[in-house]
Amino acid sequence: MRQIVLDTETTGLETSDDHRIIEIGCVELKSRRATGNTFWHYLQPDRLIDEGAIAVHGITNEMLAEKPRFADVAQEFIEYLRGAELIIHNAAFDVGFLDHEFSKLPDPPPPVSEWCVITDTLAMARQMHPGQRNSLDALCRRYTVDNSGRDLHGALLDAQLLAEVYLAMTGGQQTIELAADDAGGVERAVVRLFPPADGRPRVIRATEPEKAEHAARIRGMVDSGAPERAWPD
Repeated sequence: MRQIVLDTETTGLETSDDHRIIEIGCVELKSRRATGNTFWHYLQPDRLIDEGAIAVHGITNEMLAEKPRFADVAQEFIEYLRGAELIIHNAAFDVGFLDHEFSKLPDPPPPVSEWCVITDTLAMARQMHPGQRNSLDALCRRYTVDNSGRDLHGALLDAQLLAEVYLAMTGGQQTIELAADDAGGVERAVVRLFPPADGRPRVIRATEPEKAEHAARIRGMVDSGAPERAWPD
């Protein structure tokens, strides 16, 4: 299933006080990999931002003066989300604000929960780590996700961090990355694997067909003059 990791920043805490969304950040995952297809906007809320909110995310009224309004990006946003599973930390907050914004449109869609599957990573974390802190920062530390650049909250940054955390929480491989040297060959491979939630390491050994395939590739490398390396058993 196509998954969208989503976060918002707002003018305040309560939709009952007509607080509004001022930043949306989304990261798309397919087959548990980031596709690079993101959705991000600052938004003009047509109201003042609470000082307490500014202290959290650093977004000021002046920064938003020339930005689009939610209604200006709503249709594009709906099409981006439609049919996806939404991965959200403390989903009730963000979904409540999304429904509040959509309700102001001339032709509002149904509540988001009726046209998207919603997964709340805060609820997941509370089940997996009862009695522990389960904020996004706490989960980054627990799953060794680098959040050193998160001095303030930001919707796109937080969505990117949450995507890494979610993949780690659900036991998946987050990145496999090959870096090429100047000559075009592979200089190093960076592999980041996250431990399972119960903390016990898992050993996954190669199957016999995988060993045979690897051996064939090694023979090809030897024939081409590359140094041979043995398969670790």
